[in-house]
Amino acid sequence: MTPTIQTERLILRRPTKEDWPVYRGFMMTDRAGFFSSSGDLAQTWKSWAAELGHWEMYGIGMWAVTRQDDDMIMGLVGPWTPPHWPENEIGWMMLSSAAEGKGFATEAARASLTHAFDVLGWQTAVSYVWPDNTRSVRLAEKLGAVLDPNAQAPSEDTLVYRHPKVAA
Repeated sequence: MTPTIQTERLILRRPTKEDWPVYRGFMMTDRAGFFSSSGDLAQTWKSWAAELGHWEMYGIGMWAVTRQDDDMIMGLVGPWTPPHWPENEIGWMMLSSAAEGKGFATEAARASLTHAFDVLGWQTAVSYVWPDNTRSVRLAEKLGAVLDPNAQAPSEDTLVYRHPKVAA
Protein backbone atom coordinates (compact mmCIF):
# COMPACT_ATOMS: atom_id res chain seq x y z
CA MET A 1 0.00 0.00 0.00
CA THR A 2 1.33 3.43 -0.96
CA PRO A 3 1.84 5.65 2.08
CA THR A 4 0.10 9.00 2.19
CA ILE A 5 1.24 11.55 4.75
CA GLN A 6 -0.89 14.29 6.22
CA THR A 7 0.71 17.29 7.92
CA GLU A 8 -0.87 20.35 9.48
CA ARG A 9 -1.61 21.91 6.07
CA LEU A 10 -0.60 19.35 3.45
CA ILE A 11 -1.28 15.97 1.92
CA LEU A 12 1.73 14.10 0.54
CA ARG A 13 0.50 11.48 -1.92
CA ARG A 14 1.87 9.37 -4.73
CA PRO A 15 2.02 11.39 -7.96
CA THR A 16 -0.33 10.39 -10.74
CA LYS A 17 -0.43 10.87 -14.50
CA GLU A 18 -2.93 13.67 -13.89
CA ASP A 19 -0.12 15.71 -12.28
CA TRP A 20 1.86 15.72 -15.55
CA PRO A 21 0.55 19.08 -16.89
CA VAL A 22 1.73 20.96 -13.78
CA TYR A 23 5.14 19.25 -13.84
CA ARG A 24 5.50 19.91 -17.58
CA GLY A 25 4.48 23.54 -17.10
CA PHE A 26 7.12 24.03 -14.40
CA MET A 27 9.87 22.36 -16.43
CA MET A 28 9.20 24.61 -19.41
CA THR A 29 9.94 27.76 -17.35
CA ASP A 30 13.16 29.46 -16.28
CA ARG A 31 12.30 28.51 -12.68
CA ALA A 32 13.35 24.94 -13.54
CA GLY A 33 16.80 26.00 -14.72
CA PHE A 34 18.56 23.87 -12.09
CA PHE A 35 17.14 20.66 -13.57
CA SER A 36 18.75 19.06 -16.61
CA SER A 37 15.40 18.49 -18.31
CA SER A 38 14.42 22.16 -18.05
CA GLY A 39 13.03 23.53 -21.30
CA ASP A 40 13.34 20.20 -23.13
CA LEU A 41 9.97 18.48 -23.52
CA ALA A 42 11.48 15.06 -24.34
CA GLN A 43 13.77 15.15 -21.30
CA THR A 44 10.94 16.52 -19.16
CA TRP A 45 8.74 13.58 -20.16
CA LYS A 46 11.55 11.14 -19.31
CA SER A 47 12.13 12.75 -15.92
CA TRP A 48 8.38 12.59 -15.16
CA ALA A 49 8.35 8.92 -16.19
CA ALA A 50 11.27 8.40 -13.77
CA GLU A 51 9.24 10.02 -10.96
CA LEU A 52 6.35 7.62 -11.55
CA GLY A 53 8.68 4.68 -12.23
CA HIS A 54 10.60 5.23 -8.98
CA TRP A 55 7.37 4.53 -7.10
CA GLU A 56 6.67 1.49 -9.25
CA MET A 57 10.14 0.00 -8.85
CA TYR A 58 10.93 0.89 -5.22
CA GLY A 59 7.54 1.45 -3.60
CA ILE A 60 8.69 4.93 -2.55
CA GLY A 61 9.45 8.20 -4.22
CA MET A 62 8.87 11.89 -4.04
CA TRP A 63 5.32 12.64 -2.99
CA ALA A 64 3.04 15.06 -4.79
CA VAL A 65 2.53 17.89 -2.30
CA THR A 66 -0.99 19.29 -2.17
CA ARG A 67 -2.97 21.43 0.24
CA GLN A 68 -5.46 19.50 2.33
CA ASP A 69 -8.36 21.30 0.68
CA ASP A 70 -7.06 21.17 -2.90
CA ASP A 71 -5.62 18.17 -4.77
CA MET A 72 -3.66 20.35 -7.25
CA ILE A 73 0.03 19.42 -7.05
CA MET A 74 2.27 22.24 -5.76
CA GLY A 75 5.54 20.34 -5.60
CA LEU A 76 7.39 17.06 -5.28
CA VAL A 77 9.17 16.23 -2.04
CA GLY A 78 10.49 13.01 -0.57
CA PRO A 79 12.74 9.97 -0.80
CA TRP A 80 14.75 9.60 -3.98
CA THR A 81 17.07 6.60 -4.38
CA PRO A 82 17.86 5.92 -8.05
CA PRO A 83 20.61 3.32 -8.54
CA HIS A 84 23.21 5.88 -9.68
CA TRP A 85 22.76 8.05 -6.55
CA PRO A 86 25.55 7.58 -4.00
CA GLU A 87 23.18 7.88 -1.00
CA ASN A 88 19.51 8.05 -0.08
CA GLU A 89 18.23 11.53 -0.77
CA ILE A 90 15.33 13.65 0.36
CA GLY A 91 14.66 15.76 -2.68
CA TRP A 92 12.33 18.65 -3.36
CA MET A 93 11.04 20.92 -6.08
CA MET A 94 8.20 23.36 -5.77
CA LEU A 95 6.36 23.43 -9.07
CA SER A 96 4.12 26.38 -8.31
CA SER A 97 5.61 29.83 -7.76
CA ALA A 98 2.45 30.64 -5.76
CA ALA A 99 3.48 27.93 -3.27
CA GLU A 100 6.94 29.38 -2.64
CA GLY A 101 7.75 31.30 0.51
CA LYS A 102 4.90 29.80 2.54
CA GLY A 103 6.81 27.01 4.29
CA PHE A 104 5.19 24.20 2.29
CA ALA A 105 8.53 22.73 1.17
CA THR A 106 9.85 22.83 4.73
CA GLU A 107 6.72 21.17 6.13
CA ALA A 108 6.76 18.46 3.45
CA ALA A 109 10.52 17.83 3.74
CA ARG A 110 10.30 17.47 7.54
CA ALA A 111 7.50 14.94 7.17
CA SER A 112 9.54 13.12 4.50
CA LEU A 113 12.62 12.97 6.71
CA THR A 114 10.60 11.60 9.62
CA HIS A 115 9.10 8.97 7.34
CA ALA A 116 12.51 8.04 5.91
CA PHE A 117 14.07 7.56 9.34
CA ASP A 118 11.12 6.11 11.28
CA VAL A 119 9.28 4.07 8.63
CA LEU A 120 11.84 3.29 5.93
CA GLY A 121 14.62 2.74 8.49
CA TRP A 122 17.15 5.00 6.82
CA GLN A 123 20.23 5.58 8.92
CA THR A 124 21.29 8.66 6.97
CA ALA A 125 19.82 11.04 4.40
CA VAL A 126 21.27 13.74 2.21
CA SER A 127 19.98 16.37 -0.17
CA TYR A 128 21.88 17.13 -3.36
CA VAL A 129 21.81 20.85 -4.15
CA TRP A 130 23.31 22.96 -6.92
CA PRO A 131 25.46 25.74 -5.36
CA ASP A 132 23.57 28.54 -7.14
CA ASN A 133 20.19 27.27 -5.96
CA THR A 134 20.08 29.53 -2.91
CA ARG A 135 16.46 28.65 -2.06
CA SER A 136 17.36 24.95 -1.79
CA VAL A 137 20.52 25.73 0.18
CA ARG A 138 18.42 27.75 2.64
CA LEU A 139 15.84 24.97 2.90
CA ALA A 140 18.50 22.34 3.60
CA GLU A 141 19.99 24.54 6.32
CA LYS A 142 16.54 25.33 7.76
CA LEU A 143 16.01 21.56 8.08
CA GLY A 144 19.24 21.32 10.09
CA ALA A 145 21.31 19.77 7.31
CA VAL A 146 24.99 20.60 7.14
CA LEU A 147 27.28 20.72 4.16
CA ASP A 148 29.29 17.48 3.93
CA PRO A 149 32.29 18.25 1.68
CA ASN A 150 33.58 14.67 2.03
CA ALA A 151 30.41 12.99 0.76
CA GLN A 152 30.19 11.63 -2.75
CA ALA A 153 27.85 13.58 -5.02
CA PRO A 154 26.07 12.40 -8.17
CA SER A 155 27.90 15.10 -10.14
CA GLU A 156 30.98 17.23 -9.65
CA ASP A 157 29.10 20.51 -9.29
CA THR A 158 26.64 19.33 -6.61
CA LEU A 159 26.71 20.14 -2.90
CA VAL A 160 25.80 17.42 -0.43
CA TYR A 161 23.81 18.45 2.65
CA ARG A 162 23.58 15.79 5.36
CA HIS A 163 20.42 15.73 7.44
CA PRO A 164 20.43 14.98 11.15
CA LYS A 165 18.51 11.87 12.07
CA VAL A 166 15.06 12.86 13.26
CA ALA A 167 12.48 10.91 15.19
CA ALA A 168 8.72 11.22 15.28
